[in-house]
Amino acid sequence: MLLPTITLLFLALVTCSAVDTIYVDQNISDGETIVSANKKFELGFFSPGNSKKRYLGIWFKNTSPQMVVWVANRKDPLNDTSGTLILGRHGILLSIVNNGGTTIWSSNEEASTTNVSPIAQLLDTGNLVIKDEKYSIVWQSFDYPGDTFIAEMKLGKNLVTGREMYPTSWRSVEDPFPGMFTVRLFMVKDKYPQVYICKNSVIQTRLGPFDGIEYAGRPKSRHDFNRMYKVKMVVSQKEIYLGYSANSTILSSRTVITPVGKLETWLLTTQNHQWMQDFTVPKDHCDNYGLCGPYGSCSTDRYPNCECLKGFEQKEKSYDLNLNPYNWTNGCRRSKVLDCGPGEGFLKLSSMKLPDTQNVVFDGTMSLQECEVACKDDCSCTAYANPNITRGSVGCLRWFGDLIDVRVYEMNGQDLYVRLAASELLGNSITKSIFSKKYGIHILLVASAIGLGFAVAYVCRKKKIKLHMKGNRHAFHKMHATVHIDDLDELPYFSLNEIAEATDNFSISNKIGEGGFGPVYKGVLKDKREVAVKRLSETSHQGLDEFKNEVICIAKLQHRNLVKLVGYCIHDNEMILIYEYMPNKSLDTFLFDETRRSILDWPKRFHIINGMARGILYLHQDSRLQIIHRDLKAGNILLDNDMNPKIADFGLARKFVGSDNAVRTKRVMGTYGYISPEYALHGQFSTKSDVFSFGVLVLEIVSGNKNRGFSHGDHSDSLLGHAWRLYKENRSIELLCPSLRDSCIIPEVLRTVHVGLLCVQHHAQERPTMFSVVLMLVSEGVLPQPKQPAFFAGPSEKVQSVSSVNEDTITQLYAR
Repeated sequence: MLLPTITLLFLALVTCSAVDTIYVDQNISDGETIVSANKKFELGFFSPGNSKKRYLGIWFKNTSPQMVVWVANRKDPLNDTSGTLILGRHGILLSIVNNGGTTIWSSNEEASTTNVSPIAQLLDTGNLVIKDEKYSIVWQSFDYPGDTFIAEMKLGKNLVTGREMYPTSWRSVEDPFPGMFTVRLFMVKDKYPQVYICKNSVIQTRLGPFDGIEYAGRPKSRHDFNRMYKVKMVVSQKEIYLGYSANSTILSSRTVITPVGKLETWLLTTQNHQWMQDFTVPKDHCDNYGLCGPYGSCSTDRYPNCECLKGFEQKEKSYDLNLNPYNWTNGCRRSKVLDCGPGEGFLKLSSMKLPDTQNVVFDGTMSLQECEVACKDDCSCTAYANPNITRGSVGCLRWFGDLIDVRVYEMNGQDLYVRLAASELLGNSITKSIFSKKYGIHILLVASAIGLGFAVAYVCRKKKIKLHMKGNRHAFHKMHATVHIDDLDELPYFSLNEIAEATDNFSISNKIGEGGFGPVYKGVLKDKREVAVKRLSETSHQGLDEFKNEVICIAKLQHRNLVKLVGYCIHDNEMILIYEYMPNKSLDTFLFDETRRSILDWPKRFHIINGMARGILYLHQDSRLQIIHRDLKAGNILLDNDMNPKIADFGLARKFVGSDNAVRTKRVMGTYGYISPEYALHGQFSTKSDVFSFGVLVLEIVSGNKNRGFSHGDHSDSLLGHAWRLYKENRSIELLCPSLRDSCIIPEVLRTVHVGLLCVQHHAQERPTMFSVVLMLVSEGVLPQPKQPAFFAGPSEKVQSVSSVNEDTITQLYAR
């Protein structure tokens, strides 16, 4: 039975805010906290975000924002502040009761005898434990994880009790109720451990397998994680688990599975008590589980991302593969069937994410050579590898059946040995033997001749291009001032005949758009690649500038959220740029179309917003050339087959070097509705000009309305002003496009609107950097309060006009 309610009177005599132990007859009421001796963690009642519901939880002490690591009553919240945590002498050890004495949560562990006098302690690790009179732990919070994994916790299974320990996401940022996503450690007899992110038991992403130090291919950490933390993998008769311990007193860390299924690791420094995101999984498209099907390999360095492993060919293509090159559900099959003959062998593939280990046999004592023999002797063995990099060549994984979820890594990859037929290995064997004593000299002479031929061809081609450009004096005269031959050397050159053939001689039926530069055509190259061909109009001065900027900027930039420049052509007066083709065209064709906007549900829109943010961050901070785009708008955000956003149109882009200071120009060029006030009024632009344009895009994506031409029956504000009014009245959700009502995650929408308003603040210095924007979009911390946006008309104000205010500025607006 529970303690009599009269024991609650003892609370008046107890100060619980400075101790780390709860004894029988000493309870915690809402409004009080208990902290560990090192002041690192707190336990108490709290309300997440703007929620009014109350929960008992544990969180990091004195951090910004507050980060909860464990919640007791996540399924059964209190509706007011009347809750009390009770440590019992008889019956249930730990429970939460409301003011009516009803138990709403309990530890589900009962005292073994009537004389037990348990104590509860919040340890320095953040673990809430209950000990009996012999100081043995009879219950601990670490056995019941919430959405967060911290040092000294265990991810795995107790084989004695059968209890599995794994994090489960919250339903939303304000609701700790168990959500759809879990992080599970997979391990059964003779299998090798790996970690999955699952959605309702369906695998979404796989980490691993474990290489003895970490999970191979884990995204690169901003800090030396392996130096600060020691990862442990324990496999015994009693338990199987993954965990880590801290080697550093400077940093704390937490790994959380978010309501949208992202596994995020955050670091906390003891100096500033601010959380910094370290890495996120899934990181890219190739992190989607089994994306390329059986025997398919994924790489982010190619398009499409999927291809077959060497020795394999694609199965019959799915019906929509031409429309969606990412649909590789059927995967690949062997080019040559295995016959278990003596000539069969293994091809080594390097820098790989090893396949899913659900169909493997593991032997930790075998050498790599012994592993090869064992796999070759078993005709059903399809591949082998040594998974553990800490033990030299000791350890053997053998796969039986299809190889699933393989990808290529830039770093942290491992060697995979795939079984192939003798004929598939023949070429590889010849390569190994060409430098034999008998044939070596002859082969070297032939190879040298071939190499010399390629070198001569390359030099001649380069010289031909240079002479070609010099011969085309009109084109070269336009280009030579700002575009050097070296800039063009990084791009493939296409002849005018090739381009004409690809576009059916620039047929009007292949025309897909036109801008200030000239027309754009869809084309198909000889290698079957679909491209977009931008042809410079002879009368376009703006197009010439754009051509220069595209060559200088895009040719040197590579990012998944930037449109890729495939090549160029210069012939007499013709100047042509060739881009990857975006079948879904631009964002505005969906966003502002009454019939097509429903295709963009909230997850797709939020994905587009995040992709744009990462692309702009790359331009501002991480690229070889630091770029200010100056013309970010819905029409310049292109969408690929999977609705991934690609920033395009760098005609107005400008380079800057390591400074965020504003630059002044006499020609203000851009698109009305997206231009920042300091640029429109004073001709001053900086990275914060792009931030403003991004903020406008965010509010347009959320609302489905254009900023330019927006009207509302109650006021004359722009879309920015309307969003500001709703925010001030705590009605931001009303900005949401009606078609998103059924698919939206309300806290995510509110946070996105908040970030958008921070980006469109009137003064440039008050806007966040794109680095901060990216973090704010994916984190769950408290955001700063936005100030009044630009172009806002208050009750007694007029909307500021976009016009010149000093004689040095000539404002030119291009509504493109």
